[in-house]
Order: sequence, then C-alpha cells, then structure tokens
Amino acid sequence: MKTKLTLALTAVTCATLLTGCNKEEAKEAAAPAGIAPQIFTDSLFAVMKSDRTNYTKLIVQRLGPNKGDFIKPNEHWEDMAEGAPLPAQMFRYGAEGVADMTSDFTYSLQSIWPINSQNAPKTPLEKEGLQFVSDNPGQNFYGEEKLGDVTYYTAVYADVAVSPACTTCHNEHKDTPRTDFKIGDVMGGVVIRVPLASR
Repeated sequence: MKTKLTLALTAVTCATLLTGCNKEEAKEAAAPAGIAPQIFTDSLFAVMKSDRTNYTKLIVQRLGPNKGDFIKPNEHWEDMAEGAPLPAQMFRYGAEGVADMTSDFTYSLQSIWPINSQNAPKTPLEKEGLQFVSDNPGQNFYGEEKLGDVTYYTAVYADVAVSPACTTCHNEHKDTPRTDFKIGDVMGGVVIRVPLASR
C-alpha cells in the first residue's frame, strides 16, 4: 500500500520527469487518500457491536431479575434509586453524544418491531435495509439515499439477541409488537449514515 509520501513523489516524478507514467497514473497518485465508506461503516459497527454486546452480557445480564437488592436495568431507570439503563438506551446515549461532537456520521438502533416508535425506520432505505438483514442472517445492507440536498451512504447491520436479558425484555414488554424472540434472532438493526462528498 502506497504511503502519502510515495504517492506525492510518484505524482511529481510523473508530472515533471516524464518517466513513463501516463496522465491517469499521475492524477491517481496526486488524489488525496481516503477510506471507502463501507470500510468506514464496517469499522464503526465493529466498535459499536463489541461495546453493546459486552454491556449486555457483562453488566445487564448480571443485574437482571432474581439477583438480589442491587441495581437493576430498567426502562425507567432515571426514576429509580437503583436503576441502570437498558442496552438500547445506552446505545442511544452514545449516539447522542457522538452527534454533539461531529456530523461526519450518525447512527441509531432501529427495528421493524420497535417497542418505542422513535426506533422505527424513517426512510424507505432504512426499512429496506432492516428487512434485508432480518431476511438474510449474517449479511449487511449497503445503499445510498438523498435526504435534502445531501447524498448519504447508509449501512444497516443486524442487531442480534445475545443474551436472555434481550429476549425477555422484548418479549415481555407491554408495548412489544412481537413476543417470540430467541437468542440468535435478529431483533433490529444498527443504521449508520455517512454524508458523501459532492461528486
């Protein structure tokens, strides 16, 4: 893989010394290096998935029902003296914190079976992506959509039930539209959106 210095030297050599490079090679060498949108979103998701899985397994599952009079994960944790946020809430807090720092990307946890209506898909591409990852286990969804004047690269990754804490919470919630989730089921998806540079 060429370093920036190598690219710059190649461009100079091609342009000034005419050592056999054609104009296309010179243009390619002089172009700024970047990361492909799919690699970028895949990398972001890897971090998000690791954090979310570990919080669910190492914290929430250990604080679940029948664990004594300790802190308990609860949807209304802020109103409780011993409450802790649910995994979906922690994920949303992280997304909101990122949005306060940068507009280079956004992410959210969504589902075609949301308990909270704010987690339902809002664009046709989000809905298509969530349905795709649900119907095709192990596969991600990638597409582009234009919102306002900006074109976005939108990636959707399956959100899979990794703990009984996930399935029990969803299956028993009073507002759930689905009550048969099992470990390993796709419960929704992580939607990552990146604005693309003008072409």
